[in-house]
Amino acid sequence: MSESDEHPIAYTALQPGTPVQTRDGHPFGSVLAVLVDELVSVFDGIVVETAEGKRFVDADQIDSIWTTYVRTNLSAEQADRLPPPDGSTVIHIKPGGSIAGRLGRRFGRGKR
Repeated sequence: MSESDEHPIAYTALQPGTPVQTRDGHPFGSVLAVLVDELVSVFDGIVVETAEGKRFVDADQIDSIWTTYVRTNLSAEQADRLPPPDGSTVIHIKPGGSIAGRLGRRFGRGKR
């Protein structure tokens, strides 16, 4: 994928497996879950799968979300010190698959 294929996206379009980077562009994990406070529809952050296990990245620590990566405002040292997710904060885990596929299943056009 070329840089011209990269576009900023909303957290609602973020997919599991998307690489997560430090502020200087070094990858340190991939998106495992998108956390949303569904009572008020507010983006809370993401759970990232790292070599050391699952880590929580707060929404305030995310600089931008693109089709091909998530850029944080964290240094490599800060990324290494991220906490594990608190079970009480995991409110919504974004399912995989395309939006078209989910809409098709909702309206009876799923796989047969």
